[in-house]
Amino acid sequence: MTKQTICGREYMVLASATKSIGMSTHVTVTTVHSMATDGHHQITAAYLVTSVVIAGAQKPSMLIRCQMGVYANVPKICYAPRNFSADKLTLIEKCDVICQSFAQQGYDLTLRQLFYQLVSRDVIPNTQNDYKNLGVLVSDARMAGLINWEHIVDRTRNLMRNSHWEKPSSLVESAAKQYSIDKWENQDDYCEVFIEKQALEGVIEGICTRLDVPFFSCRGYTSSSEMWAAGQRLLGKIEQCKKVHIIHLGDHDPSGIDMSRDIKTRLQMFVDAHTNGFDSVHVLRVALNMSQIERLNPPPNPAKLTDSRAKSYIDKYGESSWELDALSPVELNNIVERAVMRYRDEDKWKEATNREEKGRRTLQAIYDDFEGVVKYLRGEVV
Repeated sequence: MTKQTICGREYMVLASATKSIGMSTHVTVTTVHSMATDGHHQITAAYLVTSVVIAGAQKPSMLIRCQMGVYANVPKICYAPRNFSADKLTLIEKCDVICQSFAQQGYDLTLRQLFYQLVSRDVIPNTQNDYKNLGVLVSDARMAGLINWEHIVDRTRNLMRNSHWEKPSSLVESAAKQYSIDKWENQDDYCEVFIEKQALEGVIEGICTRLDVPFFSCRGYTSSSEMWAAGQRLLGKIEQCKKVHIIHLGDHDPSGIDMSRDIKTRLQMFVDAHTNGFDSVHVLRVALNMSQIERLNPPPNPAKLTDSRAKSYIDKYGESSWELDALSPVELNNIVERAVMRYRDEDKWKEATNREEKGRRTLQAIYDDFEGVVKYLRGEVV
C-alpha cells in the first residue's frame, strides 16, 4: 500500500483513478485512509481526494470525508497546506470526528461548543489559553482541508438579503411549502423561549420552529427597548385570556442566574400597568440549573469575582460557574422541547396541524395547475 501527502498530511492510498472529461480537463479521484483515536476508540477515516487539472493548471484538491460507506458532499478544500505536528494532527482528527458526529444529527457547532466538547472528553484543559489555541488550530485545519467549513459556524455574523423567485409559479410553490398557521392561537397557554447568548440562538432555532414557538436571543441583560416590546407583545396574549410563559436558558454564573429574575421583574412591570398588578407573567428557568450540572457534569469555570453579584452567588453555589455552551445541542433541544410540551394541548395542536395541512394542499393544487389558474383569472377559461 502506497502513501500520499495531501495538504501537509500523510495518508495511506487505497485506490486511485484518473478520468478525462474533456480535451484539457482531467479529474483524479484518490481514496485515502487515516487512523486516529478519541482516547477510547480507534477511528478509521476514509476520504476522497479530488484533484482537477484544467488546461495544464492544477486546481486546489478537495478532501471529502467518507463515513459508513457514504461519501459526504461537503466542502473540505485545501486552500493553504499546513505542516502540523503529530499531536496537532491527532487533535484535528478528534475535532473532525466530533463535528461529523453532530452533523449526522443535523447540528453544526460554534468554536465555543467544540471547545467544550473537547474539554468534556478530557482532550484539552478548560483554560482561556487553550480556547484561543484551538481557534487558531481549527482555522488552520479548515484552510488545509482537514475540517469541514460547514460544521463550524459563526452565528453572530449573518448576511441579510432579499428573497427571489425565478418565476411567479415558484413563489406559489414556495408558499405551499412554507405555509403555516399560528398553531398556538387556540391554546390556553402562550410560550416564548429566551436564551442568553446569540451564539446559541441557531441551536434552538430548529426545535422552536418545529414547535411553532417564538424565540429570542437576550444577548446578556435584555435592552429596555426589547423588554418593553416583549411586555407589549405578552400583554396582547394576556388580553386574549392566555397564560403566558417565558422559558429562559442562561449560564449558571452570577449574572446568568440573575437574568432570570431580571426578565421576570421588568416584564411584570411593563405588564402590571395594564393588568391591575396580578402575577400574569410566568418565567421558567430551564437551564442551566444545578440539577443539570450534577447530572451532566459540564466543565466548570471560576466564578467571575468582578461581578457585583459574585458574593451572593458564591455563598449559595460555591466558586465554580458553568456556561450554557457546555451542553450539547441535542441536550439543549431536549430541554426546550420538554419545557414547551408541558403547556401544549395535544388535541388542539392536532386540530391546528390538520387545518395547516389543508391550506398547504390548496396552495399545492394551485401550483400544480398554475397555468390553468392564470388562464382562469384572465378570463381565458369559461
